[in-house]
Amino acid sequence: MSHMTRKPSTTNLIRAKVLPMVVTVNIPDELAAQAKARGLSLEALVQEILTQELAVRRVETGQPRTSEEIRAWLDSLAQFSDKIPPLPETLSREWIYTQ
Repeated sequence: MSHMTRKPSTTNLIRAKVLPMVVTVNIPDELAAQAKARGLSLEALVQEILTQELAVRRVETGQPRTSEEIRAWLDSLAQFSDKIPPLPETLSREWIYTQ
């Protein structure tokens, strides 16, 4: 059986540059009040909101998850795995239908 080595695909890579920019917006008073009530700076609250919105849009557009997001999802699945009873060494029809 021959083994082929495949080059990683470069079509799925996203190259990003961080570009500093200044955006001027009118911040609603209630947003500033919410930041103050949570003990956050206005910039931190806006960054949190943008992060949440981008995450929702990534899910809606079907963009791939990051490895950290996948790990968190897998950890959430395994959260109660210690409560799953062990399987017997052999499975029988009787065991399946009594469970």
